[in-house]
Amino acid sequence: MRLLALETSCDETAAALVRDDFSVESSVVASQAAAHAEFGGVVPELAARMHLERISSVVAEAVASLGGLSGELDGVAVAKGPGLVGCLAVGVTYAQSLAAGLGLPVVGVNHMSGHVLAARIEDPSLEPPFVALVVSGGHTDLIHYQAHDRVILLGATRDDAVGEAFDKVARMLGLPYPGGPAIDRLAETGDALRYRLPRPLLPDFAFSFSGLKTAVLYLVRDLGELSQQQVADLAASFRLAAVETLCTQLEAAVEHTGSTRVVLAGGVASNQLLRQLARERLEGIAEVTIPAPELCTDNAAMIGAAAWTKVARSGFDPEPFEVEPGLRAYV
Repeated sequence: MRLLALETSCDETAAALVRDDFSVESSVVASQAAAHAEFGGVVPELAARMHLERISSVVAEAVASLGGLSGELDGVAVAKGPGLVGCLAVGVTYAQSLAAGLGLPVVGVNHMSGHVLAARIEDPSLEPPFVALVVSGGHTDLIHYQAHDRVILLGATRDDAVGEAFDKVARMLGLPYPGGPAIDRLAETGDALRYRLPRPLLPDFAFSFSGLKTAVLYLVRDLGELSQQQVADLAASFRLAAVETLCTQLEAAVEHTGSTRVVLAGGVASNQLLRQLARERLEGIAEVTIPAPELCTDNAAMIGAAAWTKVARSGFDPEPFEVEPGLRAYV
């Protein structure tokens, strides 16, 4: 069986064909990063308008191998939240209209569940229970994924999400948007031990990145005009501090739950140091599954994986549904 999956929650217009064994037949992502770069972040109205302009062509490219939308499809899946309301509305309206026109069922899924369940594309045998660290521009969550209908939030950020902190620090250092990939690349040429930065550890598996971000701000102010090497060293020092903070709390959550499986999910899970350090620190303790980098950032294949998981549990949605921009629960 095959789903057409759609993702328009923020600034990526994406479509994919995903089978019920979690194999991906096609995955198309049209990024808006260049359009938003001059503003230093996503402009919601611009993002929604670009989704409207691109979604038909992105879908056409994704289904080209089927000979068009009249090909063999068993349903349509779409992210219904969380995200930017105008952006979500484009995807949900398109999906429900398309499904109605083709006489197909439709299922709306949680964008963040998509990030977590992208791990089933990497490892189709993955089943709960497991601990997941979900890290993106809007989320820094530690969850205990006990079953597909039972997910416990262990801890979350109390201020900036880690991806947001990466973007803000990149701006301080004069690096382009999006900041995460820019810092990750530059950090490879820097000395991560040159500047000692705080590793904020809060109780109850919580996170806080505002103090770390402020420490970088004060360093930039005090150092004055930065050399190219100083920028690289600051990027490396910040990346190490952020990643060590994430991994320390992840280790604590694994110990607390007794879990032997761990998933890293979300756009920041494409960070090379995070992928490396999580595996090193959990070696012999838990098996770590991390989707390929292109499945960590926003894409529609992950929406298909979450959709098949939901359909297996409770079927397609019997009635039309609305967007849920503030959606929090992972089920």
